[in-house]
Amino acid sequence: MAMNIGIAKKDREAVAKQLSKLLADTYSLYLKTHSFHWNVTGPQFNSLHAMFETQYNELWLAADEIAERIRTLDVFAPGSYSQFGKLSTVKEEAGVPDWKDMVSQLVEGHEIVAHTARETIKAADKAGDEGTADMVTGRLKEHEKTAWMLRSLLR
Repeated sequence: MAMNIGIAKKDREAVAKQLSKLLADTYSLYLKTHSFHWNVTGPQFNSLHAMFETQYNELWLAADEIAERIRTLDVFAPGSYSQFGKLSTVKEEAGVPDWKDMVSQLVEGHEIVAHTARETIKAADKAGDEGTADMVTGRLKEHEKTAWMLRSLLR
């Protein structure tokens, strides 16, 4: 049965392509945040360990919401490390930096995802996809707020 939700197939595919980038960035930031949760040390251990846990749980749920929106548009969502690696602009961390560098990297990661979210909103607006624009606007606000909170630790 053909999909008829008021958005042409080519437009749904264009939005899903941008959502796939957002999903890859979100998942990559999730992995980094979870790793930092496991490996953080130093005088800020307790607060950062707990903060990172809250953040990676939020990112995990966000990744699911984004993937399900891609599927709602009748496009398959990427779901492998190799696919995410090709799509993501969030840089991997191979080592274990000190807590300040962890926080700095997470600020940068949330800001990168905010940029990707803005591009996704533009694509959704162009396609007349209010559902995606609304969902991603919420994601954008969350990334901006989290970047602010993390950045505040470094001042």
